[in-house]
Amino acid sequence: MQRIYLDANATTPVLPDVVEAMRPFWSESFGNPSSAHHSGQRTRSAVEHARASVAKLLNCTAKELVFTSGGTESDNLALSGVLQPFLDSKEPAHLITTQIEHHAVLYAAESLERRGLEVTYLTPTCDGLIDPTTLEAALKPHTKLVSIMLANNETGAIQPVGKIARLTKAFAERNATQILVHTDAVQAAAKLPIDLIGEFKNVDLLSLSGHKMYAPQGTGVLFVRKGIQLAPLFHGGPHERQRRAGTENVPGIVALGRASELAHTWLSDASRISHLASLRDRLEAGLLAAIPHTHLNAAASPRVPNTTNLRFESVDAESLLIALDIQGIAASFGAACQSGATEPSHVLLAMSLTPTEARSSLRLSLSRLTTAEEIDCALKIIPAAIARLRSLA
Repeated sequence: MQRIYLDANATTPVLPDVVEAMRPFWSESFGNPSSAHHSGQRTRSAVEHARASVAKLLNCTAKELVFTSGGTESDNLALSGVLQPFLDSKEPAHLITTQIEHHAVLYAAESLERRGLEVTYLTPTCDGLIDPTTLEAALKPHTKLVSIMLANNETGAIQPVGKIARLTKAFAERNATQILVHTDAVQAAAKLPIDLIGEFKNVDLLSLSGHKMYAPQGTGVLFVRKGIQLAPLFHGGPHERQRRAGTENVPGIVALGRASELAHTWLSDASRISHLASLRDRLEAGLLAAIPHTHLNAAASPRVPNTTNLRFESVDAESLLIALDIQGIAASFGAACQSGATEPSHVLLAMSLTPTEARSSLRLSLSRLTTAEEIDCALKIIPAAIARLRSLA
């Protein structure tokens, strides 16, 4: 049976070049990067080379990057690192985020809220976008942090983070205060160009995760703009310039560095992005044409080139996933870490879908390795599976 992987937003395959780059650091170059001897300094050099590669991808300086265990830790470090000191000093502090964030942000915000922080959760439009004017209206003189994702993991909708950051900084200047801006860019990195000196020059903190960009699970990055102080989540050695204690995951960091180099090359050719988007559009259009009573979620939003989220009336997405898996297709009906949950997608509910509509929605996310032949095969399998499920309803 041909296996067709359409769940790249959950995790991407590790590219062969990435595997090869990390291979020596499992058993040959295994020194602790903090050690002064030759073995340690060799791994230290590899870590710093990887840091420079990620910095090139994001157009920032290497010193502004903190290696973490993944997107969840990066998000938690951004929110708690900025806001915990205000709770400790009992100084009024306000966080603005959205109802459609990944749970790494939402649950971190809720934890801070339980400890006394004021939090505003912005509601998206029906197409899954945050209106910058809604953000502007929510800002307060004691707002300390705005955290809004760059690309949604379920719908692929791209948020106007550059504009939101500009509005936030203008408000802060008018009110003679400082408001930091964080964006979870886990689903945008390696799919869209990210320029922290250009379009996103007003973003202060940015999270990404290696396993969403063709590196293995277990490594991530938090960009921390120069001059920003963070309260650490972990206490121990002075690693990562005292921002993240713990011996570095050298093989994972090397892999992330190599994946960043490959992403930089891929993004430099607009035709590659267009090709991926064309495959997504072909799949999307084919399913909409072949399956009656099918709808595209976030249809009017700009989206990352690999993601589509479709709603099939009178179909239970969980049953559909099982049927597709039997036929060799991997897909998802929400965030991978919520796949076992019985509740419908919080993202789709926030976009004003009913629970029934949310439960009938399927996410299909392509990788850079997806082929036209796989799309053609999926266009045969998915309509047939849905027809069978509807006939049994």
